[in-house]
Amino acid sequence: MNQSQAPVGVFDSGVGGLSVLREIRQLLPNESLLYVADSGHVPYGEKSAEYIRERCVLLTEHLLAQGAKALVLACNTATAAAAAELRERYPQLPIVGMEPAVKPAAAATRSGVVGVLATTGTLKSAKFAALLDRFASDVRVITQPCPGLVECIEAGALQAPATRELLQGYVEPLLAEGCDTLILGCTHYPFLKPLLHSLVPDSVSLIDTGAAVARQLQRLLGQHELLATQPAQPTRYWSSGDIQRMQAVLPLLLGEQAQVHVF
Repeated sequence: MNQSQAPVGVFDSGVGGLSVLREIRQLLPNESLLYVADSGHVPYGEKSAEYIRERCVLLTEHLLAQGAKALVLACNTATAAAAAELRERYPQLPIVGMEPAVKPAAAATRSGVVGVLATTGTLKSAKFAALLDRFASDVRVITQPCPGLVECIEAGALQAPATRELLQGYVEPLLAEGCDTLILGCTHYPFLKPLLHSLVPDSVSLIDTGAAVARQLQRLLGQHELLATQPAQPTRYWSSGDIQRMQAVLPLLLGEQAQVHVF
């Protein structure tokens, strides 16, 4: 196969990275995609960095065995824990990671107060601390760990009363502090945008980095002369968790049905 027609591998701790996959499809419709949800080990936010790195190497090896020409770590926690090691281990492989959208949020805020919804692992990471030092010195950033939200999205409970109650409990303190910009610091959270819009005023901006990741992938593939020119093959999916469960949430999250293979 012409290497430019090879697929791009995408993985996340679960189905959250499908929000990134959706952005990649929109920007790069010719790119064939492989997606692994490590749902048997979700959420990463509560796991050790060493454990996450081990999982990321396994996931990367699987995607390379499937012929991936590039890799997208569609998970903030995995990026913070493992991106540097993966780049060292696979120096020829174009790798795109995630980071919370601190820079655009700091530029967008009018009140000078930015809220961050993220997993515990992302908020504790040195990478996140460095982002704050670099881009948020002139604004007040209030962080909110969101235990339980990832599990709600994994279950496809995007509009459930329990999900609304959980999300409301995380958002209300941020609004009370005057936040006018909310960073969705986990790839699962964009799927809660419709629910969030019903919980926050229209004046509050919701910012995530899925589109920016797609643009970075486009740049990297272009640099390596790997941009696909032929129509994409159907996306192939794997999960380390419950296969039927992922097959059931794909129509909710992506509007499509597909077979999911065991990882």
